[in-house]
Amino acid sequence: RAHLGNSRPVLVFDVLYRLLRHVYGDKAVTYVRNFTDVDDRINETAQKRKMAGAEGALEDLIRERSNETIDWYHQDMDALGALRPDYEPRATEFIAPMVAMIEVLIAKGHAYEAEGHVLFAVDSWREHYGKLSGRSVDDMIAGARVEVAPYKRNPMDFVLWKPSSDDLPGWDSPWGRGRPGWHIECSAMAKELLGETFDIHAGGNDLQFPHHENEIAQSCCANEADFARYWLHNEMLQVEGKKMSKSLGNFFTVRDLLDQGVPGEVIRFVMLSTHYGKPMDWTEKKRQEAEKRLTQWYRKTDGIKAADTLPSRVEAALADDLNTHLALTEIGKMSGPAMKCAMRVMGFPDAEDVDWFRGQNLGINGVGSVEGQDLTQDLLRKLMLRWEELRTAKKYGEADSLKLEIEKAGVVLRAGPDGPQADLGKDFDPAKLEGLE
Repeated sequence: RAHLGNSRPVLVFDVLYRLLRHVYGDKAVTYVRNFTDVDDRINETAQKRKMAGAEGALEDLIRERSNETIDWYHQDMDALGALRPDYEPRATEFIAPMVAMIEVLIAKGHAYEAEGHVLFAVDSWREHYGKLSGRSVDDMIAGARVEVAPYKRNPMDFVLWKPSSDDLPGWDSPWGRGRPGWHIECSAMAKELLGETFDIHAGGNDLQFPHHENEIAQSCCANEADFARYWLHNEMLQVEGKKMSKSLGNFFTVRDLLDQGVPGEVIRFVMLSTHYGKPMDWTEKKRQEAEKRLTQWYRKTDGIKAADTLPSRVEAALADDLNTHLALTEIGKMSGPAMKCAMRVMGFPDAEDVDWFRGQNLGINGVGSVEGQDLTQDLLRKLMLRWEELRTAKKYGEADSLKLEIEKAGVVLRAGPDGPQADLGKDFDPAKLEGLE
């Protein structure tokens, strides 16, 4: 299962995807996020299942395990409101383009074969290697934690292709049966689906080195073109001020939170409350505050038609290095159609579609015994929100007149810290509200 930290880049860059679609149109944006299904841990799980008596070839069990984890991932990210990308390629579906790219790198002198392996020659790209992460090759070698193999010309050279034993998945290649290295997968899939050069490459800052550096080196050398024009790296996540780890007992998955009853919208709100370039600290206090604020926002937008245009203040915040924190702050100052539109672009579903919100009493006490409960709630809620909007706009005379008319129906209306509240008396008559709609 995806742990909480895994969801941060998904949510942050989901907002970017939504913003670009909103500004330029759905057809102007192509979003790709791949699945690495050539993986030692997947292979290990499949081998254990095979040894335990599972039927089918090892390749079938590997695909079964991949399907299983991808399905979990989709369930959890869907619950957080993340849109599915336009393409979700699997590495195993792009072996041929990977082999072709490796052949080009060898032909151009940027890679070499050694003992069944093919390695990228970092010295062939030495002048440029490390610019993304701000490191020099000499510094990286001095502090390197890399596999030092006798067949490497340079300790920083990385694997493009490696041999596979009979008990591991493998594909035929000019260098024998084997499988691709991790980095070449992304370069090949990016070229196939986005072209030699594309606009934005995003991911966690833990991938900046070596993964993204290696992608740049491979792609630029093979294609003789720029790779990605812009890079966005999100910072890591902490829990209550500490790094999330199993040893500290603060490691949990997205599914853990969902199963504990934390709404996906609340998780999303907390994640987007911190700028993606800063460390994110998940705390119980933030979770509670997020649920409280979202409840207020949903009360303000329930039953209201959204505006067609994203408010300029929110668009400006997001256009300024994807400042989701500022965008949420600006949304909190709004109400009605503008708020609803902005919430949609930020990936929050409408109040009418949020089960946990619909299950609350919406600030109305005593309506449970009233016939036609749902209809009464919706009507009264609209009137309460109109009263609150008039008060917010400082139209106190109109607000007092509306309050007086509502209370003639047997309602005690009052302002509360979380929005307007209504207490229904024994003489409550919903029919008297109908003329006020």
